Amino acid sequence: MLDTMTFTKIVGSFCGALLIFLLGKWAAETLYHVGGDHGEAVAVYVIETGEEEAAAEEEVVAVNFDTLLETADAAAGERVFGKCRACHKLEAGANAAGPYLYNVVGRDVGAAEGFNYSGALSEVADVWTPENLYYFLENPRGWAPGTSMGFAGLNKSDERQNLIAYLATFSE
Repeated sequence: MLDTMTFTKIVGSFCGALLIFLLGKWAAETLYHVGGDHGEAVAVYVIETGEEEAAAEEEVVAVNFDTLLETADAAAGERVFGKCRACHKLEAGANAAGPYLYNVVGRDVGAAEGFNYSGALSEVADVWTPENLYYFLENPRGWAPGTSMGFAGLNKSDERQNLIAYLATFSE
């Protein structure tokens, strides 16, 4: 039984709800923003997350590749290697989804016996120096576009340094 009065009540309730919603939005904007122009509104309350400071600190970190292996912590690198363990082995000749990493520091790129490389790595570097490993571990696909390695990379500089030091302990 939908008569005119019922229809008017339904439309009026929707209009009232919309009005309350718009007034709430206006009140929230008034509380948290200063200035009349929405294009130049400035937040009154800002939550500090420390992202700017962290980005500035990350830029300051400079790596001395001559002393990289001497100053890094190989024991901490063993824990970081847990991220690599799913695809790489440390035994010579034991390839998995990725090539074996025994004697990788100082080894020619693409020289792991029995592993079929994509070819993108040999276009970027000839030898796995600590510097090449450092930048490759930071962003594998960015450093060697076209590589088949699906790992996203290690964001922290100290993790990369420690991992390289750990891998250097497995050399001839």
